[in-house]
Amino acid sequence: MNDIFNAALWEKAWKEDSNTIASKMRAAGIDPSRSFDPKAKKFNEQSFSEEGMQRTKRIMNWLEGQGVRFEDASILDIGAASGVFSVPFAERGAQVTAVETSPALIELLEENISKFDEDRVKIVSEKFEDIDVQARGWSRAFDLVFVSMCPVIHNWDSVEKILHTARRYCYISMPASPAEHSLVNEVWPLITGQPFHPKHMEWGYLQHLLYLKGYAYESLISREMKTTEVSTAAALQEAMTWLRSHRLPVDERSQSIIADYLEQAYPSGKVVIHEGGRFGKVLIRLQDQHMYEGNLSSGKSGGMNDEN
Repeated sequence: MNDIFNAALWEKAWKEDSNTIASKMRAAGIDPSRSFDPKAKKFNEQSFSEEGMQRTKRIMNWLEGQGVRFEDASILDIGAASGVFSVPFAERGAQVTAVETSPALIELLEENISKFDEDRVKIVSEKFEDIDVQARGWSRAFDLVFVSMCPVIHNWDSVEKILHTARRYCYISMPASPAEHSLVNEVWPLITGQPFHPKHMEWGYLQHLLYLKGYAYESLISREMKTTEVSTAAALQEAMTWLRSHRLPVDERSQSIIADYLEQAYPSGKVVIHEGGRFGKVLIRLQDQHMYEGNLSSGKSGGMNDEN
């Protein structure tokens, strides 16, 4: 039972877990930092659609409800994509440093921020993993560090590096349950002979280690779904990508089985896909942590009512 409270064991388990999103991508030969290249344009359109902007607004409103202020704030947006959050951050008066490595997404990001003054949004086209935070001058340099659905987080070491850049707040969002995908549920049994059984997600590692490490934070889990209509050719490609990411064969046999199924099940040539899942959001209050660490180093300790 004491293992539940052993942070070292949790760190080790996360680091060695082969079922994390980043691990599965790499095992399938997919570079996590370039995984959005083929769908950059579609992602950008969805992000800046009315529905996408409403989602962004809900998250920003939640952050404001927790005390985050955007005007004149310095924000590090890691995995900025085409600017789905960098743009509204800048619109609300923040100074944004947007980290993004996908050339396709950077091109769209440059278009989306062209309306701002040149220094309002700075693009850094390097992998965050390769950046020396200390040498770059990023240690506790940002009022808010924002990491939304980005595979840069793959173990506790990566979380600590991110936290080290934040002066006040750090926001992290990750899948809190395996992705729900109607097409996968349909074709998985055809390839494996068994129904699709999703595995646990790394959100549990993150929240538990934040608790064990003594961080102050608020968290929220929501379930979000969307419906899209694609051609059978696009559906076939998406299904094969899923098979690859789950280390299943993507040979001619699998392709033929799925193609035949799609032709029979969707004679119109259009496939309706329902996808989504549960998503976890956590806002970590770094100013509380820094104050606590400062008190410890100076030999001071707080009382029982520090939280009030």
